[in-house]
Amino acid sequence: MGSVYGGIEAGGTKFVCAVGTGPDDLRAITQFATTTPANTIAQAIDFFRQHRGGDRPVAVGIGSFGPVDPNPASPTFGFITTTPKPGWANSDFAGTIQRALGVPVGFDTDVNAAALGEHQWGSAQGLDNFIYLTIGTGIGGGALVNGELLHGLIHPEMGHIFVPHNREVDPFEGSCPYHGDCLEGLASGPAIEKRWRKRGEDLPADHPAWELEAKYLALALANYTGILSPQRIILGGGVMQQPGLLALIRRHTQQFLNDYVHAREIQDEIERHIVSPALGKRAGVLGAIALARQVAK
Repeated sequence: MGSVYGGIEAGGTKFVCAVGTGPDDLRAITQFATTTPANTIAQAIDFFRQHRGGDRPVAVGIGSFGPVDPNPASPTFGFITTTPKPGWANSDFAGTIQRALGVPVGFDTDVNAAALGEHQWGSAQGLDNFIYLTIGTGIGGGALVNGELLHGLIHPEMGHIFVPHNREVDPFEGSCPYHGDCLEGLASGPAIEKRWRKRGEDLPADHPAWELEAKYLALALANYTGILSPQRIILGGGVMQQPGLLALIRRHTQQFLNDYVHAREIQDEIERHIVSPALGKRAGVLGAIALARQVAK
């Protein structure tokens, strides 16, 4: 029997933990609310301690909400750093897991982990350069560049770029506590709810919210295309569950690029270029398992 791995998808609202080797072999999975660091991390540790023998993970991967420190050479590697989530700033997340379980721990952003999962088993198999973007409670992006997850100074913060904001068309001030009307402040789930006084899932398909949402996200995708030239863009998260939104985003992205990026994938194959995650809602926790597989080698 081969090695088994643990994965933690650490979200600001909930944690998802799993034990297995991949999408066809998840031996146990659970989820619970994100409360305090002490209580939530303890629940994750207890979940992995339940597994014995051949189902005991040889390594654990963590894909976490952030900002985080993903640099293994840093004294604060594995910490959640300046997050606005109350109580979680400067939390030693990976270190606490490693000390409790005594196994190697892989650590990255939740979106980089999801990108790795899609690269291993999903919509980005065989690609060297792509972007994974999640649009939900926040907006975050992960990227694989030349076959490696992108980090840099810390890690990408694709949700906090600035896109054109016509206040005559959209007078909403934005909801980001740091930047106001950055992309996350204009197009995240909470921004939709604050602007329209209803949750996105309660708005009808023909509501003007979706045209506005598609344009903001398409502006962002045009920017990412200009900077990183991704071979594919994967869009996940709760907001993307809205029927018809993906098609609107594709159309507006083509319009904003205006044939400048001359690539067949954009001109003629946009349905294969801007796609949904093949792993669905499990992209994050499966990506965490992929992180565990890397550090166990």
